[in-house]
Formats: sequence, structure tokens, C-alpha cells
Amino acid sequence: MERHNHNKCVSTAMGAAERVCERRAVKLTPLRRRILELVWRSHAPVGAYEILEHLAGDDGRRAAPPTVYRSLDFLIEQGLVHRIETLNAFVGCAHPESPHEAQYLICERCGDAVEFEIAGLSKKITTAAAAQGFEVGGQTIEVRGHCQDCRAT
Repeated sequence: MERHNHNKCVSTAMGAAERVCERRAVKLTPLRRRILELVWRSHAPVGAYEILEHLAGDDGRRAAPPTVYRSLDFLIEQGLVHRIETLNAFVGCAHPESPHEAQYLICERCGDAVEFEIAGLSKKITTAAAAQGFEVGGQTIEVRGHCQDCRAT
């Protein structure tokens, strides 16, 4: 099995973030950039307070929780980060330059979250909900199990 090059994931994500922000004329401030880098440290979802801990270690100053949450909100609005609802945690978006509804495979052993998309699934859910008189406000589909690496060990 080929070893995963996570540095490539991070550099690809940061390049995409710069392009998205430039195209939308929004600022990827140093703090937003650093938070995005912390989210991309691994493929495992990361909580806001874990991000806060890492920020405090950078320069000795303590960031306030609202500051981190505002930056995370910005990153979500720009499609650079997704929130994993059941974990109240965040993961980097693998495809921020194209609009999509993401679903997640979450490994219960190692914690990695893999973003994938089943074309048309969100529309089918919205259509089925509408048939029941229900208006969908948002969708988060999270599938739990064990990844290939964890199943092999």
C-alpha cells in the first residue's frame, strides 16, 4: 500500500484556500490561515478548543474562543472547512473550489474523516423530505466504521 503524503494535502488545501479567497475578494488573514493549517494537521476532525490550545503555544498569547469561532465560521462560509456535527469538530474541505454537498466516512478507531460525495444524494433527500411536507435546512451525512488501515491491523 502506498504511504499517504499529508504534506501534499496541506499544500494543496492552502493553495486552494488562497485561490478561493482571492476570487471572492475576502481576506485569508494570518489567524484564519493558521487555523486552517491546524485543521489540516491531519484528516481527523479537530475541536475548537484543541485549536485554541495550539494557537496559545505559537507565540505565548492566548486567543479568545470567540476569535477562533469567528475564524472557523469564515472558513466554513468560504467552503474551506466543514463541521462534523456529531463530533462538534472541524475538517478541511477536500474540494473547496467547487460547490458540493459532502458526506463523511469517520473511522471509529483512528478518528480520520474522509470526505466523499454521492452525486444527487442531497437532492434525493430534499425531494423525499418535500414529499413529506418537510423543508430541509441543511444536511450532514456521517458514516461511522473502520478505515482500510485500521481494519488491516
